[in-house]
Amino acid sequence: MKEQNFRSSGWFGRTGKDGFIYRAWMKKSGIPEHAFDGRPVIGICNTWSELTPCNSHFRELAEHVKRGVYEAGGLPVEFPVLSLGETLMKPTAMLFRNLASMDVEEAIRANPLDGVVLLCGCDKTTPSLVMGACSVNLPTIVVSGGPMLTGKHKGKSISTSDLWRFSEANRAGQMDDMELSVAEAGMCRSDGHCAVMGTASTMACMVESLGLSLPGNAAIPAPDAARKVLAQMSGHEIVRMVKEDIKLSDILTRAAFENAIMVNAGIGGSTNFVIHLLAIAGRMGIDLSIDDFDTFSANIPLIANLQPSGDYFMEDLYYSGGLPVVIKELLPYLNQNCIAVNGKSVAENVKHAECYDENIITTMANPFNRSSGFIVLKGNLCESGAIIKPSAASAPLMKHTGKAVVFENIDDYKKRIDAPDLDVDENSVLVLKNVGPRGYPGMPEVGNMGLPAKLLAKGVTDMVRISDGRMSGTGFGTVVLHVSPETADGGTLGVVQNGDLITLDVYERSLHLHLSNDEIAERKKNRKTEIKIEARGYVRLYQQHVQGAHLGADLDFLRGSSGSKVAKDSH
Repeated sequence: MKEQNFRSSGWFGRTGKDGFIYRAWMKKSGIPEHAFDGRPVIGICNTWSELTPCNSHFRELAEHVKRGVYEAGGLPVEFPVLSLGETLMKPTAMLFRNLASMDVEEAIRANPLDGVVLLCGCDKTTPSLVMGACSVNLPTIVVSGGPMLTGKHKGKSISTSDLWRFSEANRAGQMDDMELSVAEAGMCRSDGHCAVMGTASTMACMVESLGLSLPGNAAIPAPDAARKVLAQMSGHEIVRMVKEDIKLSDILTRAAFENAIMVNAGIGGSTNFVIHLLAIAGRMGIDLSIDDFDTFSANIPLIANLQPSGDYFMEDLYYSGGLPVVIKELLPYLNQNCIAVNGKSVAENVKHAECYDENIITTMANPFNRSSGFIVLKGNLCESGAIIKPSAASAPLMKHTGKAVVFENIDDYKKRIDAPDLDVDENSVLVLKNVGPRGYPGMPEVGNMGLPAKLLAKGVTDMVRISDGRMSGTGFGTVVLHVSPETADGGTLGVVQNGDLITLDVYERSLHLHLSNDEIAERKKNRKTEIKIEARGYVRLYQQHVQGAHLGADLDFLRGSSGSKVAKDSH
């Protein structure tokens, strides 16, 4: 191991007044003198909150992390940070992802910490914690909260993806309010985040494929005892990482990001993966672009048969062998020498992985679906790019031309979508403006717009939908997302009018508005693009500094790493 003076000795190793203050106030918690003998101090960054139901079990999980830290000879200290509850926060949790990352960054840097364990589960808690930690670049390990047990309704397995089906059935009069209430009671049966391959599970898979967690972290159900064991082993591991000085920059290489993209393609991960991985790369100074998501997923089929792209649930993935089995199957395509937090390579970590059910984790030779990953679209409607998830789309709509039915904002959509006189048919293209990072603000998950009621009544189940917003990882459909530049930044999406012809051609990676360049320029010239900037606070800061979706929607001044040095070292 490398010889080093731990960072925390700058606090607890001091003599005189400052050392007296640092140690005395910690001792009031019952910490004995020998705990300040120079051993590593490990911060446990906890996003527990009763307003974040996915993370409701994190108090207990933190205790298991502490056991591991103590066992390995470290001193664990738990601290809270802003927690982002996807199901409750308005207007959207995404608005506050960057704020949470700032909280994490400053909390880590300002305190006597040598290494950090990130406890995260609900959608935005994972990227926000990782982003903040990347900006400090201390030894860091991630412990995810794990998925909840699969829900049950009328003898069938259900989870969050079924919410969209239930909602449409209810709007179409095929499912009454009473049955909807019964399904509601049976969906969330335990601690944990969504039981499908939604954004929370995608983020857990992301950190494991990047090498930021111990193998197996992603799929262990929250109530399973194995989750507690993994938490304890992670506490043990972070002490070793501190002693060997293994930082995030040693793990998060360009090759690791490429691996994460390929693994995400194999599991059918959430479209939100794109925006979060780009933001993390920006914090690390890694040159990653939206086009890389197309390039590195192009040859990777979907081998995990999981909702919303498939049939099964995260609990099933765990019983089938977990993410290590998926990674092992993808090894010929991956950068096998990338190291993980345990110091082992990708290949070493999955060497003994074994598949127990090939209906759930299929093979590269016989994949569940040959369409996977993300297609990055370009064209006059999205000069900086847009994305579509082909495994969640309908094959007949992958090449489609239709007339635009335009909604200027989310309020306009809600007001008119079910109007009997809405001029729309099954060949139309639904267009939603002003739901991007700056325009909303915060880029909500409204891109998978519910279909018009009169078309649902006719049995229509999918249409081409286009917006500058996002979609829940639990959602599905032929949905074009993250159109960039967004409406609020003067993008072409903002000048689309009712009746304009739009062609989506996934095979040619094209999204085209059938107007001449001169007509588009003339419409932009005559269009008012005033954005209402919030009067005060963080939202004002966000709107002034947020970057486009194609860059990860981070704040421009947060890109890059600031390191762990405290600017002014005084008490």
